[in-house]
Amino acid sequence: MPEPIEDHVDLAALEKEERLSRMRHSAAHVLAEAMVELMPEAEVGIGPPTDTGFYYDFLLPRTLTQEDLTWLRRRMRKSIGRRLPFQMSSITREEAEAQWADQPFKLELVADIKDDDITQCTHGQFTDLCRGGHVNHTGEIPAFKLMSIAGAYWRGDENNPQLQRVYGALFETQEELDEYERQLEEARKRDHRRVGRELGLFTFSDVVGQGIPLFLPKGETVRHLMESYVRELQERAGHKHVWTGNVVKGQLYERSGHREHYADAMFPPMVDGETEFLMKPMNCPSHMMLFNAEPHSYRDLPLRYAEFATLYRYEKSGELNGLTRVRSLTQDDIHVFCTPDQIQEEFALGLSLIREAFETYGLTDYRVALSLPDTGDDGKFVDAPEQWEQAVAALRNAMEASGLEFAEEEGEAAFYGPKADFIAKDVLGREWQLSTIQVDFIQPGRLGCVYTGEDGKEHTPVMLHQAVTGATERFLGVLIEHFGGAFPLWLAPVQATVIPIADRHQPYADEVAATLREAGFRVEVDARSERMNAKIRHATLQKVPYMLVAGDREAEAGTVAVRVRTGEDLGAIPIADFLGRIEEERETKALAP
Repeated sequence: MPEPIEDHVDLAALEKEERLSRMRHSAAHVLAEAMVELMPEAEVGIGPPTDTGFYYDFLLPRTLTQEDLTWLRRRMRKSIGRRLPFQMSSITREEAEAQWADQPFKLELVADIKDDDITQCTHGQFTDLCRGGHVNHTGEIPAFKLMSIAGAYWRGDENNPQLQRVYGALFETQEELDEYERQLEEARKRDHRRVGRELGLFTFSDVVGQGIPLFLPKGETVRHLMESYVRELQERAGHKHVWTGNVVKGQLYERSGHREHYADAMFPPMVDGETEFLMKPMNCPSHMMLFNAEPHSYRDLPLRYAEFATLYRYEKSGELNGLTRVRSLTQDDIHVFCTPDQIQEEFALGLSLIREAFETYGLTDYRVALSLPDTGDDGKFVDAPEQWEQAVAALRNAMEASGLEFAEEEGEAAFYGPKADFIAKDVLGREWQLSTIQVDFIQPGRLGCVYTGEDGKEHTPVMLHQAVTGATERFLGVLIEHFGGAFPLWLAPVQATVIPIADRHQPYADEVAATLREAGFRVEVDARSERMNAKIRHATLQKVPYMLVAGDREAEAGTVAVRVRTGEDLGAIPIADFLGRIEEERETKALAP
């Protein structure tokens, strides 16, 4: 018989994060209870808490509907109202196998438990395989809502059965749940896939292929501006831009270690006789070949290469997501070859570029993670303990010397070295991992990179991998949602729309547009046979920063009636004065008009 485990918990004494985790975990069990009642044939998977609620995975005899979610929610509320105790108990392996004889996913989990420390949780008539972490009874489950249904492979492996995942949101109060739903609605409005389509920035084509974004003229304008800005930062810091193509021999990645540790993210090879070529998934090995093309002494270091190369990564189709997860991406890659005693200074330089870029884009709320290897390494990281120790110590010292506050995250390092990852919050408070600085003591030695030291002997340089904004595509997706498509003037694909009130005002509108274009601004004239208010509305929906209305009075006075996309009416302004205003706004990269 199961052995009871006393597990009463004082919820009020817990930290909020732990309290919510228990509430959400308990709600997942109640969801599974309701699903088994709705469909007794259901095969149950797992149901963990999440940052905003919970989910549970099921293999079901039919596809779930929104009506099913309504029924499940009502059934869950009934269970909550009964205040059923959550009772943990230990059972033997034989008891567990008997308990879940008709539940193959549970049997697989039981088989994975090596120490025979098997526990289960029961509330009412429902029992689940569980390690614990619950409230005392179902009545302590607060405000929740079943949000959506999605597909999910068992254990995240596309070779396994696809299950139906039911997501729920749960917070301690109804007010917090309402606020979460409000944020979700705002996120839907800002979804970069929707906004990008509405603003004519980019598209995808099944004929071209999944995960390969196609940029329309306005989207390419924004891309170009973003990359030009980062290029200016890099050049000012002494980086030299290079180009290394899109295809590389497979043997280069065997030497660097990518073939062993990164193969799942690479496209299949192209074979030419006895030679294999791969679509380039990263630039670092090619940059090391550039370094090897010429002899170097310690006087040449640091040597800083930068490249905006399009890379190709074979992301799983189920993980692709608009611009934020693609198969072709353009990365603002930097590789710095330096001596060990130059690491601190080069880290500080890279940090200054990231900070300036974040400030420019208004991403001022960010945290930094020191991503370390996993001490229980299963082959994910290169086996070179001495180099790892050097790299981790060098990066930690550099971060501390720069005054950075950071948290250490085990298991998140690159396979060749530790990373400083910069995770920024957008305007909705969502976190995005964007920039990185990595220290690499391993790859340069593998690929034969050497320089002549002050002692006249050959030494292996250290390599710093850096990305100021990361992939252009991903960063643009984040910016679209951060700004809701309303880019700052300097980044807006169309900076002003001139609106003639009547046909007779078009020559003057064209004259105004020509003046602004001569000053380097991107301007359109809306000459459609629509009413003025319709044209203003259209420009506002297109997130154009300024609308310049031109009528009789404006033509006579040499002015334009200026409206801001926020709805503010600035009145009639002389063209020269308006030009001065937007030139300053462009020069300072102001975030708002």
